[in-house]
Amino acid sequence: MLKRKFGDRSQWQRVIERKYGQSYLDTKDFKGYITLLKTVKVTEPLSVNYGEKRLCIVDNDYIWLQQFPLEKNHAVTTMFDAKGEIIQWYIDICNKNSIENNVPWMDDLFLDLILLPSGELIEKDADELEEAYANGIIDKSLYELAWNELNSIKRDISKGEFKLVNLSKQHKEILVNKIN
Repeated sequence: MLKRKFGDRSQWQRVIERKYGQSYLDTKDFKGYITLLKTVKVTEPLSVNYGEKRLCIVDNDYIWLQQFPLEKNHAVTTMFDAKGEIIQWYIDICNKNSIENNVPWMDDLFLDLILLPSGELIEKDADELEEAYANGIIDKSLYELAWNELNSIKRDISKGEFKLVNLSKQHKEILVNKIN
């Protein structure tokens, strides 16, 4: 069974005070849902390690923008620090994006791609995808879908054609104005 991740992250206990907003957009460049979570107050910061790099991805007044494009097999979380600077783009490869009880969600296909502002790309959780396939959690078509989507996104990023990265600041502004 795939893990369903909701855009409001309502179960996230690290965030003790939050602001949240969402919108549906249907434009030339994007059709789907965008959500914004502002972590006004957290129990403690959260950092991740990528080799020698250590990045704080959650702290007080950080913003997580999520883009859930319909009819695509990915969702993007852009993480902004308290100064509004982009920390990273976290790209989840997924089977589907949709909405339930007015909250956008994705069915996660384990494999992830991280894009840093420097342009560095980091593939994550290939081991989880391999394990899910080996254990029959996903079938061959979903396994191949995940790898094909990841490789397609990497190509688009290398050509500067992955639009969600370029739309992240614009989408953030739409929602920041809604929650303030």
